[in-house]
Amino acid sequence: MPRRSRFSYLTSVVLLLTAAIFTAQWYALAQGLSPPKTLPEAVERARALIKEKFAPKVPGLSVAVAVEGKIVWSEGFGFADLEKKTAVTPTTRFRIGSVSKPVTAAGLALLVERGKLDLDAPVQKYVPDFPDKGAMITTRMLAGHLAGIRHYKEGEFLLNKPFKNVREGLTIFENDPLVAPPGTKFVYSTYGWNLISAVMEGAAKQEFLAYMQKSVFKRLGMKNTRPDNASTDDPQRTHFYDSRPPGEFVSAPAVDNSYKWAGGGFLSTPEDLVRFGSAHLQPGFLKKETLEMLFTSQRTSDGKETGYGIGWSILADAQGHRVMMHTGGSVGGTSVLLLHPDSKVVVAMVANHSRSPFSKDAREAIVEFFVPLLAKK
Repeated sequence: MPRRSRFSYLTSVVLLLTAAIFTAQWYALAQGLSPPKTLPEAVERARALIKEKFAPKVPGLSVAVAVEGKIVWSEGFGFADLEKKTAVTPTTRFRIGSVSKPVTAAGLALLVERGKLDLDAPVQKYVPDFPDKGAMITTRMLAGHLAGIRHYKEGEFLLNKPFKNVREGLTIFENDPLVAPPGTKFVYSTYGWNLISAVMEGAAKQEFLAYMQKSVFKRLGMKNTRPDNASTDDPQRTHFYDSRPPGEFVSAPAVDNSYKWAGGGFLSTPEDLVRFGSAHLQPGFLKKETLEMLFTSQRTSDGKETGYGIGWSILADAQGHRVMMHTGGSVGGTSVLLLHPDSKVVVAMVANHSRSPFSKDAREAIVEFFVPLLAKK
């Protein structure tokens, strides 16, 4: 997907979810429904809505909701493989696209806590051979899309060639000019997160995927989260789809995501993602000050808030409660991960289709049913 369309997709989903948060009670009234009074009622309404509006748009999807760290709903809908009629289950692995960024941010934060990585040091401290761009680029800038590193060019989103390691993946963009002076402008960039993974390797003295497996996935019980390795047979990995008018599902193009593990290359399940998100609701896995760092909007050099911290978009609902989220779009996969800390609700939804079914309707399923219910506690 070209850079502009990818950025527009992410921006539109964020805006739609933000609007949904501000109109939650209005929607319920417009539909002639009183807000759900219990979790089972909220689940039943969300299930019915998914069957009516989400499921027909994609071959398969999966959803999970956690409250206070406990999974209260997890369910698959439709098919992981249409030809084989393989049903989606809670352990079906989907491409999560850019939701890989907050996952990577957790591993980054641990290195900061351990004193192994300085977010404000030049990236060349950890990746000495990364080209000097004439102005200092820091890991903090990269993590907030403020470094001026470009996003995908035409055709790069569909790359289908293996890259033997993280460093080799940087060759795609490392010699290109910056699109803005570092610190001056929010420019969404998956490649910036690829550079972060190289920084993490330099700081941890360990290969990126091995570090993430040990420090994040294993510690948080994310048993179904792993890199989307095109050369590995994975029976739990869904087939990936796109559409051909009028509404026919077809196999998505074959791609190899080895060039962008950190920014968009992981497979996961909603259950793993809500476990991950729940670990960010209170200190424990990460320190209080670390969570504040992740969830505080960065600013451009002229003082303007970007609405993006370190790997997370930062929003607020109508009552002023914080909402942290990220969306993901990939070839044959879309995803949403949303945290509502004040009500201790975490929601994750994934689909095996390149076009998201969650953008407009996510406000009903995610916000209308779960967050307002528990925010009253």
